[in-house]
Amino acid sequence: MDIDHAAALTRLTHYFETLTRQSVGNLGEFYTPNVYVKTPLHEVRSAAEVASLLTHLFERLDVPRFEVTAQLLQHNQALLVWNLHFHAKRWLDDEQVIHGASHLRLALDGRVAYQRDYWDATEDVYLKLPFVGRLIRWLRERMFL
Repeated sequence: MDIDHAAALTRLTHYFETLTRQSVGNLGEFYTPNVYVKTPLHEVRSAAEVASLLTHLFERLDVPRFEVTAQLLQHNQALLVWNLHFHAKRWLDDEQVIHGASHLRLALDGRVAYQRDYWDATEDVYLKLPFVGRLIRWLRERMFL
């Protein structure tokens, strides 16, 4: 049976753009049980751990929302360019945006077997924190200017 990777990628994109706390439970439809996911902050090796990360996302952030802005597909590999829009529950009243990209490898059944996320944790998160941001800016000035 030939898998239509383009259709699988479209389904995955729709899933993430409409993700809710409740739909995290459907993650197994889109990820293999032993998926490997690496982000700037986490490394996990199962769909259950990915679901736990997404559940944690909904616990820590108000109204997190993924917006996929570009897709590239070659055979069973894909690149998704995305923005994560959110409001922080404890700091930063304005809407925040993390700009990122995900390299995916799709399994024979069209589910994600490998995901590597690329985004700048320093610029998109740490610099916006009151104390940590000041410290990082001070270090940058001392080291690179």
